[in-house]
Amino acid sequence: MEISEAIRLRRSVRDYLEKPVEREKLLRLLEAARLAPSARNRQPWELVVVTDRATRAKLVLACMLQRFVAKAPVFIAGVVEPGDRWAPIDLSIALQQLALQAVELGLGTCWIGAFSERLLKHLLGIPKNKRVVVCMTVGYPAKTYPPRPKKPLRDLVHLERYGRRFGE
Repeated sequence: MEISEAIRLRRSVRDYLEKPVEREKLLRLLEAARLAPSARNRQPWELVVVTDRATRAKLVLACMLQRFVAKAPVFIAGVVEPGDRWAPIDLSIALQQLALQAVELGLGTCWIGAFSERLLKHLLGIPKNKRVVVCMTVGYPAKTYPPRPKKPLRDLVHLERYGRRFGE
């Protein structure tokens, strides 16, 4: 699969099959994240990967009652050092690479930004001096998701200076 196809096919998946993600595939996802670029190549992030069913069930409360969190066979919490300006961006790049690798492997993902950081840290044993920035679920999609409408380039891109719309 070419990267442009993975970009075109990526969807936010909130309904997963009750099928575990094979260890080899999980390792490929994590390797895709590891290879992501980061400011000064510092890789200032860590991932907490949860596959245990009972723990995932507890994470539903931490994730504002988003029930699909328990059904996804893999839950990933992205952790950074507080105060590092680039760490959340570097983490996001790593997770996006993971999400695109997931598409190639026939898996789906969903970014999760609505959560109680305090409760997540408690449930996952994340130290108080760390920050949970974003989370992601991973698994086999239970259904096909149609593409969502996206804004045209002319509404998003300015050419040479702000106000000069791309394509005008």
